Amino acid sequence: MAEQLRDHTTLRLGGPARHWVEATTEDQLVDAVRQADEADEPVLVLAGGSNVVVADDGFPGTVVLVATRGVVADRDPGDDPSCSGVTVTVAAGEDWDAFVALAVERGWTGIEALSGIPGSVGATPIQNVGAYGQEVSQTIARVRVWDRVLQGVRSFAAADCDFGYRHSRFKADPGRHVVLDVTFQFREGTLGAPVRYAELARALGVELGERAPLVDVREAVLGLRRGKGMVLDAGDHDTWSAGSFFTNPVVEPSRVPAGAPTWPVADGRVKTSAAWLIEHAGFEKGYELEPGAPASLSSKHTLALTNRGSATTADLLRLARELRDGVEAAYGIRLVNEPVLVGCEL
Repeated sequence: MAEQLRDHTTLRLGGPARHWVEATTEDQLVDAVRQADEADEPVLVLAGGSNVVVADDGFPGTVVLVATRGVVADRDPGDDPSCSGVTVTVAAGEDWDAFVALAVERGWTGIEALSGIPGSVGATPIQNVGAYGQEVSQTIARVRVWDRVLQGVRSFAAADCDFGYRHSRFKADPGRHVVLDVTFQFREGTLGAPVRYAELARALGVELGERAPLVDVREAVLGLRRGKGMVLDAGDHDTWSAGSFFTNPVVEPSRVPAGAPTWPVADGRVKTSAAWLIEHAGFEKGYELEPGAPASLSSKHTLALTNRGSATTADLLRLARELRDGVEAAYGIRLVNEPVLVGCEL
């Protein structure tokens, strides 16, 4: 029986894979992708399945599940206390939140505010995953990939990854690069990085720019995310989502509606809140197209589109279109989906 992709995505949506390969080693991963490419077969590389929306028809090609493992630090805890940093290389298939927990335990600072985010380590540089004032690009030193065009392994230093808000060179050239591992450069200590997000600062009882213990930051972030239905829980349909479905728009300051929050970006534009736009366009938490609809907004967070247990991908996308078009009609700002759409369109 064909492998069902709904069993491998956090939305629990998606039809069958025509071919299915589970790659537990780097060689298996490269070989599976290379062989499919040589056969001119479509390829979908899947890991945690947290940032993808797969069509109900499934995927008409080879799906490669990245199940590689390995976390290697260049020195052990307690070695040479005069050193203030550690370099850590992590296999693409490692679970992201498990790695964050390990980093907190080891005193590796800089990703503690990224706790609770589902998915794999290899997916994080593609989207430049970020939350609560941190982005993964702030600690990445190198990304090593299989280049499907050049047919070889390449390494990109952080400066060559073109990182931006939910952006990277890997996202800009979709499908070309299969991430093999990610190397991080961490400072070491018991305190986290300076807190840059007001909601997190309030939860920790510190001022913006102050630092708090790593363990406290992780627990505070997990608490905030649980309150928004953003920590996976099989028994809570609010977590049957792809996380934030829309990115926060970056626009000219003159286009921001009165009262909407803004954050400056480097080019003179500002980032505003997709959640604020959705709510003020008339879509409240728990919004559904009709009573009892199989897909709805989360009852805890307006940026999460959820599967209430029996939704199809078509149901979810119909809701997404309603939200996108409603915000555009109200404010002239067109929201852009954050998860990757596979075999379907918004």
